[in-house]
Amino acid sequence: MDDEIHIPIDRESDIVTARQKGRELAIEAGFSGSDLTIIATAISEIARNIVTYAGRGEIRVGKVRHDGKRGIQVIAKDDGPGIANIELALRDGYSTGRSLGLGLPGAKRLMDEFEIISAVGQGTTVTMRKWTR
Repeated sequence: MDDEIHIPIDRESDIVTARQKGRELAIEAGFSGSDLTIIATAISEIARNIVTYAGRGEIRVGKVRHDGKRGIQVIAKDDGPGIANIELALRDGYSTGRSLGLGLPGAKRLMDEFEIISAVGQGTTVTMRKWTR
């Protein structure tokens, strides 16, 4: 990843910081218009999950290139409780908290690529990519 930015996440204000920094890097990567909002929203959703469920973690955002495509990659990592059932967690409306259950499935829909790795008691890593058109 080029120009990778690391944003520690452990409070609500860090969600805003991650969103802003991700948006700035997305502009540098060649995104504009609604794609900037989409990327910022996906970052917000994943960062909010870190604060809500893990308490603390980190988001890394960087520019990527692959097969002639340019884009942005977001990696969110925490050492929280992990997700017991990823398939269930990716369903709209499912939540172990008091949310609408749209965070993970929403972020997955917004981005072009989405991968989640989680182990109970060991934390969660979400990797998302969006490619310029």
